[in-house]
Formats: sequence, structure tokens, C-alpha cells
Amino acid sequence: MSDVLFRRSGRAAHVVLNRPGALNALTHEMVLRVGEALTRWEHDPGVEVVVVTGAGERGLCAGGDIRAIHDDARDGDGTASAAFWRDEYRLNARIARYPKPYVAVMDGIVMGGGVGVSAHGSVRVVTERSRIAMPETGIGFVPDVGGTHLLALAPGELGTYLALTGVPIGAADALLCGLADHHVPSAALPALVDALAELPVHDALARHVQAPPPGRLAGRRDWIDACFRADTVEEIVQRLLAQGAPAAKETAETLLAKSPTALKVTLAALRRARRLGPLERVLDQEYRVSCACLRSPDLVEGIRAQVVDKDRDPSWTPATLVEVSDADVERFFTSLGERELGLAAASDSTEEVVW
Repeated sequence: MSDVLFRRSGRAAHVVLNRPGALNALTHEMVLRVGEALTRWEHDPGVEVVVVTGAGERGLCAGGDIRAIHDDARDGDGTASAAFWRDEYRLNARIARYPKPYVAVMDGIVMGGGVGVSAHGSVRVVTERSRIAMPETGIGFVPDVGGTHLLALAPGELGTYLALTGVPIGAADALLCGLADHHVPSAALPALVDALAELPVHDALARHVQAPPPGRLAGRRDWIDACFRADTVEEIVQRLLAQGAPAAKETAETLLAKSPTALKVTLAALRRARRLGPLERVLDQEYRVSCACLRSPDLVEGIRAQVVDKDRDPSWTPATLVEVSDADVERFFTSLGERELGLAAASDSTEEVVW
């Protein structure tokens, strides 16, 4: 059985990520095949909408195949991972500018690379089961797939909070943060998908969209904004510990368990993303950072601890925030020269598609 399935139903073309045993984690081959399908459908007048779902009951997609990245960083020269990211990030940019409605059904778990193939879409549907996260700092990595672009656009400092902590959010908070557009109860998804085969997207959604269950972030905006607007991770932690709210203290403890290097690079990447503008420019930056992470000991160690050995006890290098210098952070943003991703030039002459 193929790792990604394609089918047609009326006016809709469907992408089904089909690795349920791996929570539909993306492989390089899957990325390439999705890109090829989008090219075919873009020029097919019979396709009026693209619908993306995940096989199985657990979620849309848990991210990229980080075991393969771990092995490449530990035993290889990193070229396989760099090639994967090059095609994955190009796909993310393609999705953001796709000229037909791209409906991403973000039911269940949607993390990392799963956010990349969904949250850049023009129509993003969440359910009461949605658990959306960019958990990269916990594996010594930095939010990618355009994640720093999306989170930099979130209200206040909610994006900074999500990027640094990696905590998952539900439907209401995804809507608040601009990572989703509509809430549909999970039980209504089959009917919605069927309706998309016959009706325009707006009409199909109108039959099924409902208000989501209450979220958490709106009630925490005061201390999140006050703490996460600080200029350094150290100051963010200090402000959190000084807050009276138990949730703020728990957040500080969450941060202190993450890779110190990944935290500092993530904060720098987010702040820079706010100034960079279009998605393509941010993806170019993320590609530099991701390739640099392949040379960082924390990526291999983080994946080992969280995914391979599952002891949940990574030994970060350096071990503390104070040991990570500004120069250490700056190295992650160094130009790759001829190996640059090079998406920015296209963004300067292309206007974003809005549905």
C-alpha cells in the first residue's frame, strides 16, 4: 500500500497521508508525490478543490520522519536530510500560493511537518480532537516548514509561547492564533468531505461549521504577552517565575527542560521572521537554520531521548542557557552560499492567493 493515496470525487481531488502506524509522518517520497499531484490538479479543469486528510484515527500527520533525520545526522553527512527539507519547504510555499482552494482537515494530531502541509492552506479545518504543535525545541531542533512565519503572525506573543514551549493546542486556540479557519465536529467530517465533491467550499462549510469548545490561551494572554515579549530566553524564564500564576511557573519549568541552544535560536528566528515578510523569505531562513542543526549535537541527542530510546532524559550541549552565546546563535543563520534554498526571489513577484 502506498504511503500517500490520491483519489477523485466529483469536483474534489483528495490527498490521503497513509502511514497510520507512524502517525502519517512524512517521508521524502511522500513530499515529492504530493507535489506532483498538485501540479497535475492545478492544470486540470475538473479539479476545483484539493482536500488533504490523514489515514487512521490518530491524526493528520505527526511531522517528518525524524528517525531518518537522526540516523542521517549521526551516521551520514546530512545531505539526505537537507534534500528532504529542500523539497518539503518548497511544497509548503507551493501550498500557500496554490491557485485552487486547498482544504486541510486538521483532525487529531498535527505536528511539525503536519503543520507545514496544512496550516499554509487556504481553508484549514480543526475539530474538537485537534492537537496542533510545533514541538521542535524538545528534540534540539527549531520550528520549520514555515512555522516561524505562522507563529510570528499570531496575536501578541502567543506564537513565541508556542514556539518555545512546543505545547499542543486545541481548536479554539488554533483559531485564535491564526493556524486554522473553521471548527467542524469530527463526527461531521465525512459529511463535509462528501459535500466538497458537489458544492463550492463556502457552501459545504456553511452546513457543518460550529463554534469550538473553549480554549485556554485567551485567559492567559496577560502573562504570556508580558513574559514572552522579553528580549532573551533567560529573561522570559525570570518573568515567568516571578508571575503568581501556577501555569506561568509550569511554563518556566517546561522551557528549562528544552534544548538551551534550540530555545535561543528559535527566539532569534521568530524575531527575524517578523521582519522578513513573505513566507518564502522565512523558509529560506529556516533552511539555513535546519541545515545548521544537523551539525549540532542536540538534534541527535534530542531525537534519541524522545523517539529512539524514549528515556525522555536528553543531555543537552551546552546544558544551560547562559552557556549559549550570541555567537553560537548567529552561526545558525550563516548563509549557505550556493546551497541556499532560494525561494525569496519568487515571493517578490508573486502575490499570495486568498480565498
